[in-house]
Amino acid sequence: MIHAVDAANIHQYRCEMEAVWRLRHQVFVEEMGWRYLDRPDGREIDQFDTPAAVHLLAIDDGQVIGYSRLVPTIGPHLLSEVFPHVCEEIPRGPHVWEWTRQAVAPSHRARGTSRLVTMRLLAGIVEWGMANGVSSVTTLMPMSYLGPFLDAHFRVVPLGLPTEIDGKRTLAGQAHFDARTIRRLGEMRGDPTPVLVHRPAPALVA
Repeated sequence: MIHAVDAANIHQYRCEMEAVWRLRHQVFVEEMGWRYLDRPDGREIDQFDTPAAVHLLAIDDGQVIGYSRLVPTIGPHLLSEVFPHVCEEIPRGPHVWEWTRQAVAPSHRARGTSRLVTMRLLAGIVEWGMANGVSSVTTLMPMSYLGPFLDAHFRVVPLGLPTEIDGKRTLAGQAHFDARTIRRLGEMRGDPTPVLVHRPAPALVA
């Protein structure tokens, strides 16, 4: 299932967030070669991991198997601070959040498994967005992602021309979603039930 972790409940996810930082280091530093993110403690944390961020964790049998991050566009975010040159315009507002740091654990990258984890994370993003007045996400996506996004019934609006980043043709885009996106993701997962779960707060001891 997918857990939405924010400033209000992050204290309940200390162990899982440690796993997140190490998964991000493994994926983005060790595998993708983003050496500027390297840290000696093996935890990838950047300037956008603020209390305003929302972390979407795919958890299976107590293990973090996938991850995505949402950052509000009303403040500093990756497109506004690091990649403004790839956009002709940068949509901003409370209804637009930025989606970054998509990752699937190596243990769940077998044929078909990685896609299922990704579909669950996308469903979690849409469910969280629709519950919180968010109707679109901005993101930098490899051009190979465009077809799957459209197939999942996101309405993608390019924010600039494709450009090469880290050797891949990449597009800055705004992906709009609504209830049709939720239904389509359910069809693609083979399960129409919601993916977001809520960890109850620990009971107070009298």
